[in-house]
Amino acid sequence: MLDRLKYWARTIKRDVHAVYLAAGDPRTPWYARALALCVAGYALSPIDLIPDFIPILGYFDDVIIVPVGILAVVKMIPPEVMAEHRTAAALAGRRPASRTAAVVIACIWAASIALTAWLGYRYLRN
Repeated sequence: MLDRLKYWARTIKRDVHAVYLAAGDPRTPWYARALALCVAGYALSPIDLIPDFIPILGYFDDVIIVPVGILAVVKMIPPEVMAEHRTAAALAGRRPASRTAAVVIACIWAASIALTAWLGYRYLRN
């Protein structure tokens, strides 16, 4: 069981990198590129939308959202393109990191905190 989970985790890591590579391939349809950039950007971002320290929900994105997003993107990309990029991802030394996605997620958190503070202020003022 543990070996299957390790294999699954390695496969997901490889597919995230392959999806990232496929997003830049001109043979990939535009809608698959757009979703691939979103999924790969989120998966490669050093910041989670739902932090891992939040009970149950913290790992929800890592265990459910990312794999489902990858499955959706892989179904949209032509099989020969995906196979080529899976091979390239498996041979790559390290996976990329998305600084842009980290900035976007940090902005979402900042906006959420600001909105919560503003609503709290309005509620307590009345």
